[in-house]
Amino acid sequence: MKCIVSFLLVVLAGATHAYAEPSAPLWSDPEESVPLYGLVDLCRIGLRSAEPVRISEEEVFIAEREKEKSRAALLPALTAFGQYTRYSEEKSAASSFGSMAIQPESALSWGMRLSQSFSLGGKEVTALKIAKKGIEFRRYDLYAIREEYVLKIAESFYGVLKAKKGVDIAKANVARLEKYRDEANLRLRVGEVSKTAVLRAEGELSGARAELIRAENILSLAKATLARVAGIEGPYDVEETGAEGALAAPAIPDSLESLKQRAFSERADLVSAGIQKSAAEDRIRGARSAYWPALSFEGVFLKRDEEPSSSFFVGESIYGLFRIDVPLFEGGLRQAEVRVSEARKRQAEWLYDDLKKTISVEVDAAYLDLRTQAGILASLEDQLRFARENFDAVSKQFAAGLASSIDVIDANTLLVDSERQLSRAQYDYRIAVLRLKRATGTLLKMVDGMR
Repeated sequence: MKCIVSFLLVVLAGATHAYAEPSAPLWSDPEESVPLYGLVDLCRIGLRSAEPVRISEEEVFIAEREKEKSRAALLPALTAFGQYTRYSEEKSAASSFGSMAIQPESALSWGMRLSQSFSLGGKEVTALKIAKKGIEFRRYDLYAIREEYVLKIAESFYGVLKAKKGVDIAKANVARLEKYRDEANLRLRVGEVSKTAVLRAEGELSGARAELIRAENILSLAKATLARVAGIEGPYDVEETGAEGALAAPAIPDSLESLKQRAFSERADLVSAGIQKSAAEDRIRGARSAYWPALSFEGVFLKRDEEPSSSFFVGESIYGLFRIDVPLFEGGLRQAEVRVSEARKRQAEWLYDDLKKTISVEVDAAYLDLRTQAGILASLEDQLRFARENFDAVSKQFAAGLASSIDVIDANTLLVDSERQLSRAQYDYRIAVLRLKRATGTLLKMVDGMR
């Protein structure tokens, strides 16, 4: 009788592959239909609504208004004015021409004034150049912030995919252990294994269920983090599309030195630092222009009326005014401003050099990390293949009574560990590719090209 039961168990194990992974997708959202987002979709939503990006956009807007203010200093100002005076009493004096009013009862005057002033040192023109460069470096700052935010979204996106894969692996592990427990109970009833094998199967199954709960909670947290970063609300899910594969295409063909040169020319933050260095030189010229004289021009149209008025009263006049102001002594203010501008220039140069060195190290780190992840990924793929073959073999041996329950548990543990490590390595590799593209300043261009 025992031989017949053993034979049936072997046939059942070979026909159904009792411990193989289910062919249907293991992850399914129990809720009703929810929107699905790909990486490019999330990047588009995040870049439109993210607070850091919107703050940087406002900085660009402010820089553009600063340019308008600087341009206004080069244009003449036209103003209108008016004045009404009421005196306490009228006063007059006798003359050979009769009585003459020297203080009228009331006086009214109004007119228009056209004025313009500028420095012979070109301070206003220099300020306009600085304002234009301010718009440029603010735009490059915005580009750098958007690129950094894209990487942040991508890391959170792959974190969700990694967590979903972890749930899939945990569910598959629970399914395998449930089948193993059922078979152990069946073999216990026919007396082929001891109670210890069943208890061990129950213990392993309880641990697998606890691990599934932990994996589901990790997924919930990962999705909440992605929702916060990307700026989406309500239930949602993510999916992999062809865009993710294109973004994470291998980026190792270039040499390390060529990658660095590309980063030096493409990184928006380095270009922005170079613009600030150039603007610092303009500020020195602007500060030195304070040593030059300032010219002012003014043209006025004036209309007056008095009650009563004298016979010599002039009711309308037009005149022009020219003034030159030569600074002689201001207590060392101009010299201090020039020295401050020179110090700012030195700071800008040092910041540029420091950023360039930092970018070089970032490219080194991203390049080496990518090569490391590529090597790890290849090794873990082989390890998973061996672990699956080992588990299949041990399962068949256990069904035939040639392997113990400990052998099955060890083989299952090795398979689960291999699946988890490979899953993490696959997404870590994709993130490493994106980090290298971010380090070389080409990530946002690829995302923009996929919209």
